[in-house]
Amino acid sequence: MNFADELKAAIRNVPDYPKKGIVFRDLTTLWKDGPLFKRTTDALFEHYKRKKVEKVVGIEARGFIVGAPLSERLGVGFVPARKSGKLPSRKLEANYELEYGKQGLEIHEDAISRGERVLIVDDLLATGGTSLAATRLVEQLGGSVIGFAFVVELAFLRGREKLSKYEVYSLVRYDTE
Repeated sequence: MNFADELKAAIRNVPDYPKKGIVFRDLTTLWKDGPLFKRTTDALFEHYKRKKVEKVVGIEARGFIVGAPLSERLGVGFVPARKSGKLPSRKLEANYELEYGKQGLEIHEDAISRGERVLIVDDLLATGGTSLAATRLVEQLGGSVIGFAFVVELAFLRGREKLSKYEVYSLVRYDTE
């Protein structure tokens, strides 16, 4: 079994969540397996170790689980991109569309310096709206987005298309629901 298949076997599929017709890909079953979780971080590290990453931005909340250990392995700073109203200091905010309304994402104004090479990380790429909002924040601060890292990509939702001017790297792809 190849690594992507091992990951798929470890990811729980929850039908009809959060609503009928959707199959939720639950990565908590992967993360509870310490050796497999480490191999997941190792695989992302191997892909990015020579790309001169200077900061990792993790998207709340599950992007923290993937991004923080990756930033530690890369030896670079970790920046949380939080949902609106969660950061205590001066921040920038970007909104994005959800199926059921709008959501905001924010980042501290002093989190990224002009010209820094930034990798944006989340557990899963779906429609790409959240990732695009994170990109806007990084670029407003003068950072340079060098790419996106995901454990899972729901390719049938075409989020990669929204991020087409950047490198998008995922360990597992689901081409159909």
